[in-house]
Amino acid sequence: MEILIGRGKTARRAYGIDEIALVPGSRTLDPSLADTSWSLGPIQREVPILASAMDGVVDVAVAVALTRLGALGVLNLEGIQTRYLDPNPVLDQIATVDGQRFVPLMQKLYQAPIHPELITRRIQEIKQQGGIAAVSTTPLGALKWAQTAVEAGADLFFVQGTVVSTSHLAPTDAAPLDLAKFCRELPIPVVLGNCVTWEITLELMRAGAAAVLVGIGPGAACTSRGVLGVGVPQATAIADAAAAREQFFQETGVYIPVIADGGLVTGGDMCKCIACGADAVMMGSPFARAQEAPGRGYHWGMATPSPVLPRGTRIRVGTTGTLEQILRGPAQLDDGTHNLLGALRTSMGTLGAQTIRQMQQVEVVIAPSLLTEGKVYQKAQQLGMGR
Repeated sequence: MEILIGRGKTARRAYGIDEIALVPGSRTLDPSLADTSWSLGPIQREVPILASAMDGVVDVAVAVALTRLGALGVLNLEGIQTRYLDPNPVLDQIATVDGQRFVPLMQKLYQAPIHPELITRRIQEIKQQGGIAAVSTTPLGALKWAQTAVEAGADLFFVQGTVVSTSHLAPTDAAPLDLAKFCRELPIPVVLGNCVTWEITLELMRAGAAAVLVGIGPGAACTSRGVLGVGVPQATAIADAAAAREQFFQETGVYIPVIADGGLVTGGDMCKCIACGADAVMMGSPFARAQEAPGRGYHWGMATPSPVLPRGTRIRVGTTGTLEQILRGPAQLDDGTHNLLGALRTSMGTLGAQTIRQMQQVEVVIAPSLLTEGKVYQKAQQLGMGR
């Protein structure tokens, strides 16, 4: 339904994850029977969760640990890990600088050049320890570093930008990345994003994406929505992207996963994204809280170091447990941020969904009071859902 903003301008109502709830159906099942597995190209995973390609979230050790836990961690090839042989002193600086000096420090630190030999080294370190080497760059970085990553043994290549499309108008002295040619010629699966519309999702799938990332600006440390005014709330964006996936599947018989990226903190957030149509989710701040995370209890946006228009900030997330506790439990917190896999399985059991595909079909209602109804004491005492 269109809403009149003013003469000559109409708008469509969009919904965020906090505004919806999932409705139990006519059956339930034991959570142990829930099949949460999914595939990305030839890679199959038990846990439909990826850790974001952010410097405070994923390094070599985290990527290896998440592989062993049945998930995926994506390494940023244009970040601290590939600019500095020893990133620890740099990460210490980021964690200790005061708020006023944070952005200038980041702009300075990220001016250091990216070293191809460090790209090779990090990927090989992941592979040598039995990890899946999933790596990420911007579209510009993909032109520079993709071949290096492939030669080093990368398994998955993510091309990520605030908005990525197949139709990009570039200055006359710059050659834009041809996404279709890139996907066709790279010998490993390419994941493209980010997008928030049916049209662009379909375009990226037709270009050869092995999966599509959905989400612009909802991330905990991202400020793009405030700086640019651009974005679509995640529930609507995911549903639109999922509709494009279904059309592409009908046209080609090829199923391309949709990955909800950004703004997800709890197990409930993840469950609602999948119910809206996602096949998997990408999460940053929950994993930044792990003892193993490189961010020292801090989390910052990917566009924070921009030399001309920073679109991210640094937030204090603290350290609440190990990667295993956050991903698979046992939970030590009561707010939904631990044992994310257990939350998904329990939600699927409550909803009677035995597979991710069945979970995508459950009933959704508009419920703006879902997180506040009856929670007066939790809110007053800053406990559980009131934190």
